[in-house]
Amino acid sequence: MRILFVAAEAVPVAKVGGMGDVVGALPKVLRKMGHDVRIFMPYYGFLPDKMKIPEKPVWKGTAMFQDFLVYESVLPGTDVPLYLFGHPSFMPRRIYFGEDEDWRFTLFANGAAEFCWNYEWRPEIVHCHDWHSGMLPVWLHETPDIKTIFTIHNLAYQGPWRWRLEQITWCPWYMEGHNTMAAAVQFADMVTTVSPTYAEQIRTPAYGESLDGLLSYIAGKTVGILNGIDRDLYNPATDRTITETFTAETLERRAANKITLQEELGLEVNSGAFLVGMVSRLVEQKGLDLILQMLDRFISYTDAQFVVLGTGDRYYETQLWQIASRYPGRVSAYLLHNDTLARRIYAGSDAFLMPSRFEPCGISQMLALRYGCVPIVRRTGGLVDTVKHYNPAKSEGTGYCFDRYEPLDLYTCMVRAWEAFQFKDPWRELQKRGMAQDFSWTNSAKEYIQLYRRVLGLPEEVQPAAAAESTQDGQPEDRKPELIS
Repeated sequence: MRILFVAAEAVPVAKVGGMGDVVGALPKVLRKMGHDVRIFMPYYGFLPDKMKIPEKPVWKGTAMFQDFLVYESVLPGTDVPLYLFGHPSFMPRRIYFGEDEDWRFTLFANGAAEFCWNYEWRPEIVHCHDWHSGMLPVWLHETPDIKTIFTIHNLAYQGPWRWRLEQITWCPWYMEGHNTMAAAVQFADMVTTVSPTYAEQIRTPAYGESLDGLLSYIAGKTVGILNGIDRDLYNPATDRTITETFTAETLERRAANKITLQEELGLEVNSGAFLVGMVSRLVEQKGLDLILQMLDRFISYTDAQFVVLGTGDRYYETQLWQIASRYPGRVSAYLLHNDTLARRIYAGSDAFLMPSRFEPCGISQMLALRYGCVPIVRRTGGLVDTVKHYNPAKSEGTGYCFDRYEPLDLYTCMVRAWEAFQFKDPWRELQKRGMAQDFSWTNSAKEYIQLYRRVLGLPEEVQPAAAAESTQDGQPEDRKPELIS
């Protein structure tokens, strides 16, 4: 199948959220399965610093009375063709923000439509991601040989409203829906979300972001497919960014990573202290208001340590910095993006905190499990689908979960995890169960292939048994993820 991914982000060259991980990983896996998958994304001003881009474009077009160029390259580290939409509005060294954001991405989507209609390589399926490409299903829905899939990564960001779209570009007179996201879910042939639970939650007022009625109406063409992680890229057995590599069978070697992390972050060096890590955007969605209400009490009541890495709202950054200043040697706040430090937090922390108000899928909890770091999460969205609550009586589960979005519930859950950490043998078994989970992209890619075939009117393909993936010690692994409904 010929499939074009259209998105604003793609790892490793442009990433802000989880969409970048999906667009950077899924096409690579689909190509290995024999499909002609390519990516179309903006040519940001910072891209030449990260990849080689030919000087000559492969195509020229016009959209919204603006001339644009398309350059063809390859996504670094893969064989996935990458088409870059070149226009001066994307030359500033940023991905989002700015007063022209609505106009820029509507221009990008319009340019993608012109590319699909007129370029020599013509896709059978255009896989659109979030509101930045939301108008594509509208413009392409009357093109009989091109089908559209629209993936919702985060329903909270819905794009420009219709009155704004009518100001800056052409809209079919019969287009309904009050913004780009609403238009996309109406006109796409299929709609996906990045986890099964989130697909159900967005049809309720609590999570629907005012679109719950529409999403309930189109439920018949909506499916949730869980995101994955790159198990080769994130592998504690081979990761050169951490102090000591380890596997589930050599967990004792993991302790060296904790000591190094404590030294690097200015925490008291103590292998027996319960070290809680967090790598996140510092925004309300991620549960920062809960953390700020209970962190002082948790640090005072226990001997635990806490480290947070990320940037976001200035208010949350300031509050975390102030807490760190009150507890030197116990709390550390690094307000920046740093992939190397993030990996060291996964590999050195005992537990990973993710108390999200809502979470379409979440990647961090999967990475934490991969590195033997026990997740502490709220039961919402993709966190429900990836973390099973620990039951010590039955020796089952992979992390600690709480339900209500209340600071007391988070505090209780964290104290329970701290208490369990004191019992080393059961804790090690908990770590091993987490490391055994298989959240590889291969599983997700098979579901997407069936979805693509369904959209094209092809019979479902009988998938051969997947080649056994290697575990951390190189032995074949054939495990399925534990899911909770």
